[in-house]
Amino acid sequence: RSGPDRERQSHPEKEIGLLSACAIIIGNIIGSGIFISPKGVLEHAGSVGLSLIVWVCGGGICALGSLCYAELGVTIPKSGGDYSYVTEIFGGLVGFLLLWSAVLIMYPTTLAVIALTFSNYVLQPAFQNCLPPFIATRLLATICILFLTWVNCSSVRWATRIQDVFTVGKLLALVLIIVVGLIQISRGHYDALRPSVAFEFSEDPSVGQIALAFLQASFAYSGWNFLNYVTEEVVEPRKNLPRAIYVSIPLVTLVYTMTNIAYFSSMTPEELLASNAVAVTFGEKLLGMFSWVMPISVALSTFGGINGYLFTSSRLCFSGAREGHLPYLLAMIHLKNCTPIPALLLCVSTDLTVLSLTHNLINYVSFINYLSYGVTIAGLLYLRKKRPNLARPIKVNMLVPITYMIFWAVLLGFSLYSEPVVCGLGMVIMLTGVPVYFVGVQWKEKPKWVYRLLEKVTYMGQKLCYVVFPQEDTSETEPLTAFKATD
Repeated sequence: RSGPDRERQSHPEKEIGLLSACAIIIGNIIGSGIFISPKGVLEHAGSVGLSLIVWVCGGGICALGSLCYAELGVTIPKSGGDYSYVTEIFGGLVGFLLLWSAVLIMYPTTLAVIALTFSNYVLQPAFQNCLPPFIATRLLATICILFLTWVNCSSVRWATRIQDVFTVGKLLALVLIIVVGLIQISRGHYDALRPSVAFEFSEDPSVGQIALAFLQASFAYSGWNFLNYVTEEVVEPRKNLPRAIYVSIPLVTLVYTMTNIAYFSSMTPEELLASNAVAVTFGEKLLGMFSWVMPISVALSTFGGINGYLFTSSRLCFSGAREGHLPYLLAMIHLKNCTPIPALLLCVSTDLTVLSLTHNLINYVSFINYLSYGVTIAGLLYLRKKRPNLARPIKVNMLVPITYMIFWAVLLGFSLYSEPVVCGLGMVIMLTGVPVYFVGVQWKEKPKWVYRLLEKVTYMGQKLCYVVFPQEDTSETEPLTAFKATD
């Protein structure tokens, strides 16, 4: 970089206050799942009563994981979430494998699914008697992703405001479902919720089926760790990160449970299991001429989810490049807007590539995602033993990570038992990053032409995107750095 560029270094903008932090967590957890397919939990639980218990306990397990991430987030206050913590604790290879699988498969596939759900529900009114055309859904999903990428490239503030607004919108949609459900219950329509009926099983539930029900619920709660990906953009992260977690997780658990109760006030278990879009069926039965509210609510919910995934996944690429695990161009931010434009462009290119491969890859996403949670929280236990004197503004009771790890191990074991091929291929996808790591990161004596090529690409990228390296804000990372110096 030239001299003036060095002098005009930028900081990542700290635009995320407590409200926006809560919106990021809630907005990323509440996607299309609670509107479309709670039937997965009911199908495996075998009864209404047990399914509601699974939803409550699923939120409780999610809360345990969130507490662990709160400790890690204020102990290692870096953006990048799981990747940054695992890299700091276990070293570069393990961190790179998480980064590799997240950038290559996990986030692009998840975002593509959300974008396709958005386009299907927007187009549904125009194609009431048939499925929307394949090309139309892909085109609208692409337009949506490109538009939100432009917003995220233009301003951190715009991106967080969109997240705030659409999070409120999806909560209002769920509140509408809950209120209508409570009105139904007050009128005496709660046969499926009577204890004598709610715990009727068609067959005795097995431990394996209950575990699969919990697995379905835990996937519906995924996204609870996303605020940790943008820690460096949070105002006073040592205060607001844990506060946002304490507010958001109980709220989502309450909303999810009450929404399911509302569903059962108007639908029998058989009707719910037969529906592919539970909220839409609910609206058709109870909202009459206003039933169109439900498809629009799903579309708005997924639109906010796309924005949240773009916002957080780009920060993962940014953090990976800063650690030297991705090209340094991806660690640069716009000189005026302070947004990670190269990282956002990488994310959108992988997202658009995956749009045509979604159905082949989605099976592996949940396994890789869940595996990363366990590795990260195992890192917390290891860090407690390896660095007992490390400054920890938040220090959870050891029973919290241990309880989570026991639950995680049980669910992972049943996943391996029930779907060994899917889990095995998920591991293979992750392990393909090993040779890439040793060639791309560990091999320091590459031919000179490789470095010259990288320099040219970086220089062209800087001119094209008007980006520079950010000046690091060390105020939040001093405790960790100071400890490492004396460790």
